[in-house]
Amino acid sequence: MANNVKQPTMQPRFNFMWFWAFVAIVIIGYSMFGGADARPVDGDWNMVDELVERGLVERIEVKDKEQASLYLTTEAAETLKDDERFKQLPTTGAQVVFNTGGDVQYFATRLAEAEARAEAAGVDAKPVVVKYDRTEKGWMDYIFEFLPWILIIVVWIFIMRSMTRNAGAGGGGLMNVGKARAQMSDKNAKERVTFKDVAGLEEAKIEIMEIVDFLKHADTYKALGAKIPKGALLAGPPGTGKTLLAKAVAGEANVPFLSISGSDFVEMFVGVGASRVRDLFEQAKKVAPCIVFIDEIDAIGRARGKNSGFSGNDERENTLNQLLTEMDGFQTNAGVIVLAATNRVDILDKALMRAGRFDRQIEVGLPDVKERKAIFDVHLHKIKLDDKLDREFLAKQTPGFAGADIANVCNEAALIAARNNHNVVEQSDFLAAIDRIVGGLERRNMPMTPAERRATAIHEIGHATVMWRLKNCDPMLKITIIPRGRSLGATWYLPEERVNHNVEHFVHKMAGLVAGRVAEQQLLGITSTGAINDLERTSKMAYAMVAYYGMSPKVGNISFYDATGQRDMFTKPFSERTAELIDDEVRRLVDEAVMLARDIVEAERENIERLAEVLLVKETIFAEDVEVVLGKSAQQIDKESLKSATVVEATDDGAEAENNDNEITE
Repeated sequence: MANNVKQPTMQPRFNFMWFWAFVAIVIIGYSMFGGADARPVDGDWNMVDELVERGLVERIEVKDKEQASLYLTTEAAETLKDDERFKQLPTTGAQVVFNTGGDVQYFATRLAEAEARAEAAGVDAKPVVVKYDRTEKGWMDYIFEFLPWILIIVVWIFIMRSMTRNAGAGGGGLMNVGKARAQMSDKNAKERVTFKDVAGLEEAKIEIMEIVDFLKHADTYKALGAKIPKGALLAGPPGTGKTLLAKAVAGEANVPFLSISGSDFVEMFVGVGASRVRDLFEQAKKVAPCIVFIDEIDAIGRARGKNSGFSGNDERENTLNQLLTEMDGFQTNAGVIVLAATNRVDILDKALMRAGRFDRQIEVGLPDVKERKAIFDVHLHKIKLDDKLDREFLAKQTPGFAGADIANVCNEAALIAARNNHNVVEQSDFLAAIDRIVGGLERRNMPMTPAERRATAIHEIGHATVMWRLKNCDPMLKITIIPRGRSLGATWYLPEERVNHNVEHFVHKMAGLVAGRVAEQQLLGITSTGAINDLERTSKMAYAMVAYYGMSPKVGNISFYDATGQRDMFTKPFSERTAELIDDEVRRLVDEAVMLARDIVEAERENIERLAEVLLVKETIFAEDVEVVLGKSAQQIDKESLKSATVVEATDDGAEAENNDNEITE
């Protein structure tokens, strides 16, 4: 159906710079080409005497006693056409100009002598008419005289106004470049953020509640001699809600909140960063008690003296020094609490982290399954949902997701539902959103040969089968051979949120990772490039076991992990002999994982073939389809055995208690 609605056309906006460009082009063009044909010939006394003696001068006009203009007779052009000096002679106006030297009497005397010589030579010519004139400057002359200065002033004003407009929140342009660009949220603002708006982060809330309680009941603490904390550092991965938590602290304490980014202190001008730090704390003192929040403080808080040979910029260090002084120096900032957020605690300066500046470090980590459900509840209340939606199921499907990731999942699910013309957002839309965020966009039109599709199916079924048979692998969710992003297929599983891992856990996980490559080699006799990501993750895991976790008997209980992140990147903390030993142990662990996967694949060869055929037909199969062929998974069997052992132990304890009661009764 054609759309008859006329679309509004975008009218070009007038830019004042085009006017100045036009004026400049006109002036340059006129100076280069204007009046080029009417330029008089430059002469001297000898030329004037010659022209007068030959009777070719009709009149002379003298302006301001110096500039003389000669007007020749009508016969002069014909007479002088062969003279090289007069080839460009104008046909109208003054034809020859020369400087008289300013002496009018000498000019008159020399002119009379030339006329006398012409008369003596018998030249028939009329007397030369001489006219003296004085030039009076008009307003146009003054404009052209001062035009360069006018243009310079106009351009300077234009530049200053542009700098003023681009000064941002600092305002005032160049003169106020040292002002802090902090955004202030007043305590009486209508849209205040409180802890009710922050889902999860229960431990962080408890730890930071002391600051809120101090701001609310400052007199109680002061009466006991307690001092207000100088600052708290919120540390954690990106997207976990550090900034939102800081806003909630200000909203809960009902005090002004000044927020600024660490990059706002960085400027090309010397001394601007330190000046903005001073101005920030001056603003905070005026509205104290208040909270100052510096987001991404690692922009100015990086440790000093590290890699000094690669950076000659001391401005950042000057800014950091001023911040250290303001937080705990000779000046007193009573009632000003500094909150800061970063995901790079390891690179911060030690002087910034000491007590008296940032008194406490609050870890804002990734949410667990209960906290993810609470975060889903916050983001889903504005979405039209299906009544059958299981929010706890969604929380289990998003392990390792931060709050920002969950918000993205909710928004992406709503977009997918609208694209598919759904009346409500269903659970399938959320699963599709999770798949898209984790794996990328589906590429169903990607050209693949039947042999490539079968190899991909064998590869993914190999992963799933080995993970299904090993109890320490993560539970498998679904298998797909629909290409997403850079992958031709994927085996989706739900990582168990373990806090502690042992050697068996790592070996089983590595066996599950290399199982795809092993299945291709055992069943198809090929070795393809599709296992690059699996091999990379396996190698990193084995290296971590040996070099970080001390899980190799030959290397011993030694860890080469650098938790501070300050180790020189060009040096190794171990010798070449140890490096060879680490390589040998990594290879041994990977080989053990490959052997374990190979045994399982060889034992389940027929089942892998059956599942691959099903996967080629359906393109996506779930754990229920795998259970039909392989039976219960090792994880399910392990959980059932743990439950039965718990029931038996509880029964034995009850029987023992009964015997004890009987003994007491007897």
